[in-house]
Amino acid sequence: QVQLVESGGGLVQAGGSLRLSCAASGIIFSINTMGWYRQAPGKQRELVAGIGYGGTTNYMYSVKGRFTISRDNAKNTVYLQMNSLKPEDTAVYYCAATKQGVGVMHLSRHIDYWGQGTQVTVSS
Repeated sequence: QVQLVESGGGLVQAGGSLRLSCAASGIIFSINTMGWYRQAPGKQRELVAGIGYGGTTNYMYSVKGRFTISRDNAKNTVYLQMNSLKPEDTAVYYCAATKQGVGVMHLSRHIDYWGQGTQVTVSS
């Protein structure tokens, strides 16, 4: 089993920045891709960004140029730097991990492990 523990959520004004972290523990050798999903009230959970073990990334269109995903394999940790935040970025952000490649991470059925979620609220 793999455990994912998120940190770094909170309340920020529009235009501000937050950095999310997700540390993986357990049987982590099986993990290939890590990333972040988000779910706003009344909406489906959607992929924000993913990063493969070798560093290949994938971003949802609306966060390109504002969010940056990175990964420290030595620490088994993935980060999401969120800049120029907008009220529409408000959601619960979930860390996710899969044994498969970054190309399929947008399909939630391929996610093997989920974190507990961290709230990000952007005020206008």
